[in-house]
Amino acid sequence: MDLAKPIRQSAANAANAEDADIWRWFADLVEERRIRWCFANGSWLVSIDNRHVATDENFDHAIRTARRRSPRGDEKANRNF
Repeated sequence: MDLAKPIRQSAANAANAEDADIWRWFADLVEERRIRWCFANGSWLVSIDNRHVATDENFDHAIRTARRRSPRGDEKANRNF
């Protein structure tokens, strides 16, 4: 019996839930027109509410960093980070 299989499945489920939460957050900000991003000089720059919050060569990393640094007033934005 492979004991690692349930551990791997649990880790995959947690990662999927985290990804879904981040992208729901992103979609909400897009809908509210509060987030902006652009690619310049090889990096993604992300701003929320006209405040620069992240720069990274990888879009996914830039969005995750923006989430952690979000100036959003409610706790939902930073609950898991």
